[in-house]
Amino acid sequence: MTPPRDGRPLRADALRNRAKVLEAAGAVFDARGTTASTEEVARAAGVGIGTVFRHFPTKEALLEAVYVARLRKLADEAEGLASADDPGEAFFAFFTRVVGHAATKNAFSAALMEAGVDVRESTAETGQGLKRALATLLTRAQESAAVRRDIGLPEVMTLLVGASQVAEHVGGDGGVRDRALAVVFDGLRAAPDR
Repeated sequence: MTPPRDGRPLRADALRNRAKVLEAAGAVFDARGTTASTEEVARAAGVGIGTVFRHFPTKEALLEAVYVARLRKLADEAEGLASADDPGEAFFAFFTRVVGHAATKNAFSAALMEAGVDVRESTAETGQGLKRALATLLTRAQESAAVRRDIGLPEVMTLLVGASQVAEHVGGDGGVRDRALAVVFDGLRAAPDR
């Protein structure tokens, strides 16, 4: 959690308010898009607008915090799946989950870039954690012979980006997205002759 600007730790009530604002912001931005106002977020959180700005001095800072929190949650989920009984199922389930977040992730990223935020820089630490966790899932899936061994993390990341763009392109047509993912997964699965 981001410390306050003066470096002092937040009090328990301030931490609760910050968490409420982040949760409400995520829900409001999901429902109304990234153009939703900070006033809407404050109402949804049940706090005053001053509380929102005390924790997040700009709307961009709030968007960035929600975006980073979502990436962190994905990294935590990937880390949790690292000890799954079925490494192949864990890998493919996580891949599907990431693709399912594509439209939201891309909307946040676009809004932040439009506001002049360097998204790569602001998500560098969390993004590295996510990549490490994904690499672990990939390695375990390969060791269990569920995923072919001749690909690495760069190829998986490329396929994730491509599948995410497909998912965003088809919008609400889950059938097309699922069929496209099935094709990608067929290409990732280990085959006896590979």
